[in-house]
Amino acid sequence: MKHHGTLLLTRHEIAQLLNIDECIKAVEQAFKLYGEGEVAPPGILGMRTRDGGFHIKAGLLEREKSYFVAKMNANFPKNRKRFDLPTIQGVIILCDGEHGYPLAVMDSIEITIQRTGAATAVAAKYLSRPDSKVITICGCGNQGRIQLRSLLQVRPLKQVFAYDLDRHQAELFADEFSHDLCAEAISAEQLTECVRKSDTCVTCTPSKQYFLNRHDITPGTFIAAVGADSEDKQELDPELFMSSKVVVDVLAQCAAIGDLHHAVKQGLLKASDVHAELGEVVAGKKPGRLTKEEVIIFDSTGMALQDAAAAMLVYEKAVDTGVGTWFEFY
Repeated sequence: MKHHGTLLLTRHEIAQLLNIDECIKAVEQAFKLYGEGEVAPPGILGMRTRDGGFHIKAGLLEREKSYFVAKMNANFPKNRKRFDLPTIQGVIILCDGEHGYPLAVMDSIEITIQRTGAATAVAAKYLSRPDSKVITICGCGNQGRIQLRSLLQVRPLKQVFAYDLDRHQAELFADEFSHDLCAEAISAEQLTECVRKSDTCVTCTPSKQYFLNRHDITPGTFIAAVGADSEDKQELDPELFMSSKVVVDVLAQCAAIGDLHHAVKQGLLKASDVHAELGEVVAGKKPGRLTKEEVIIFDSTGMALQDAAAAMLVYEKAVDTGVGTWFEFY
């Protein structure tokens, strides 16, 4: 990489460079390095506003080269209706970890979508039953779509229940995947009935009140709780944590802003009761699924090292293929 300057990459260009299979592999490696203690713990800073909020996630990741990544994301759930803007938007800055030079500035939307789906796929690889065939997706937006596409890379799913408070979105989702994938997709009216039939359940909504109840979950279910990334968001019944094996992406982060936060706040369990961070499972330091009957929750708040892994991959491919626009800050 002999280029001098900073590379600007748009969402469209990133989508050309990054596919979900590559992203899953990169994210799994990042979790492994974190679990082995080979990288420093990632950092996070959040600020809330009246109708949404901002967070900054930062991490340092080393492969052949050392890279520092900082992502600033804005999350405003009312954006679509009020301004015709994405709910989540922002930028990623990629710097050389040796001397700090800003190597790239890139859109964060595509990387956030893909790396979040990739983390669920990695978790499912270690925590869901290998024969899982039925899934319920709660939340049928962009994240719901990438969650399903990611999980299809690691599990032989045959039936998909699509649930959304906006029934039209669920119908569009089911129609899209019925034609696009080798799986039956059904728009779900009754969440409870679908969850009870499912091996896997993914929640990826902006909900501030839990909707997945403890008594709806059958033995052996794998639950990926993706939506809660601030202390006011919640998707899972806090009592569900008491009867499940709990795995998190970053323990301190999940105890502060994840679904786990609500169970800890209510005194139903302590952070020390959590079975493992996903990196520990990927690194082989702690076991994943041990029995067919275990209910396992993966609390996913989004780890900066996921962003770093994906951004590194995008940058290196962009340089090799000549994608993007070079400019000089100074």
